[in-house]
Amino acid sequence: MKSVVWNELGAVEQAAVLSRPSGRADPALKQTVATIVEDVRADGWEAVVRHAEQIDRAAPELVPVADGAREARRMLSSEQRAAIELAVANIRTFHQASRPADVAVEIQPGLMVRKLWRPIDRVGLYVPGGATPLFSTLLMLALPAEAAGVGELVVVTPPCDASLDPLVALSAELCGIDAVWTIGGAQAIAALAFGAGAIPRCDKICGPGNAWVAEAKTLVASLPGGPAIDMPAGPSELLVIADGEADPAVVAADLLSQAEHDSQAQVMLATDSASLLEAVRGEVQRQVADLPRRATAEASLEQARLVLCPDLDTAAEVANAYAPEHLSLNLADPEALLPSICNAGAVFAGRQSAETFGDYCAGSSHVLPTDGAARAWSGVSVLTFMKAMTVQQLADGAAQAIAPVAAALARLEGLEAHARAADARVNA
Repeated sequence: MKSVVWNELGAVEQAAVLSRPSGRADPALKQTVATIVEDVRADGWEAVVRHAEQIDRAAPELVPVADGAREARRMLSSEQRAAIELAVANIRTFHQASRPADVAVEIQPGLMVRKLWRPIDRVGLYVPGGATPLFSTLLMLALPAEAAGVGELVVVTPPCDASLDPLVALSAELCGIDAVWTIGGAQAIAALAFGAGAIPRCDKICGPGNAWVAEAKTLVASLPGGPAIDMPAGPSELLVIADGEADPAVVAADLLSQAEHDSQAQVMLATDSASLLEAVRGEVQRQVADLPRRATAEASLEQARLVLCPDLDTAAEVANAYAPEHLSLNLADPEALLPSICNAGAVFAGRQSAETFGDYCAGSSHVLPTDGAARAWSGVSVLTFMKAMTVQQLADGAAQAIAPVAAALARLEGLEAHARAADARVNA
């Protein structure tokens, strides 16, 4: 972990401190992803199977979830089943209450403009897998989509022992999903983007993943006719702003909770207390020693930053410049600093608000923008799975008032046909 004194750095050095791990922008990775995507676009199912067998060690399979869900229920304790069910209830409650309302505004007498929300027809959901299948991510994607009323969800996840992880199967069943495709990586994103075999083309692709998945999402979305994506959602990030009274053991625990995700994950601390900074460093070194995912966490910690700021207002400036996926305000008075925060995927305000709660059961989705995208992107919500259209309607006689205005503006732009279309309403 690297320690810096923020006000002793020049602008270039400050930018370097806030830079993401270089592995996320590896040119070789980008080229390999581009090759996989182009292969799938050109050869369809044959290319999907070829890459899946090479990378996942198994051909893609559409697996019904019922058997896996039963297995999960058998292997889980009653407390564990209750925990999952509570998470489902909390997530569903938040997103059902977050549905946007249609709006109707009478702009002037007889001219009504409405904004109407509609669900997206078909959305692909990517659920990260590998060594630790993140079944919670399926809940965080499918339940907002359910609240939005999406017509069809196509779920993909890397195979677990050449099949579907039972916890993913149970989560799918709780979300009303009957079957899940066992395929991961860039090949899964390409299949969702273009359609391949029985995997249908999706209008939008949502879900986080490693650098390969994030790059594939960005690439397919940039292609003509490509799908929309929820956001850049790559390896995890956490920035903690803490005051001198924060418990260093708690701060360290929060940092490690994200460092264990991925070697490309990045965690940061911004504080106005030099003693806390050093105490957190010691706690991180102590706590990481017995983590089951110690190697991953230690690799991530090589990119960690401990930033000493002159005051908490400067810490907020650091956070806004970094625009983290997760921002923890471990402060005596988080509400005092919250108005200064404008760039973050999700904020955890106060000493008791663990980022882990947001990962699992607080209610809002944990699928959030990374790599600084929080400057302009929002996390997954009901709005992610909907689109809005406007409806303009004029009552009899209302065109008489607005047509001359529209015709005059059209002629100012040299578009005579536009003007005549407006004039026609007056003359009709």
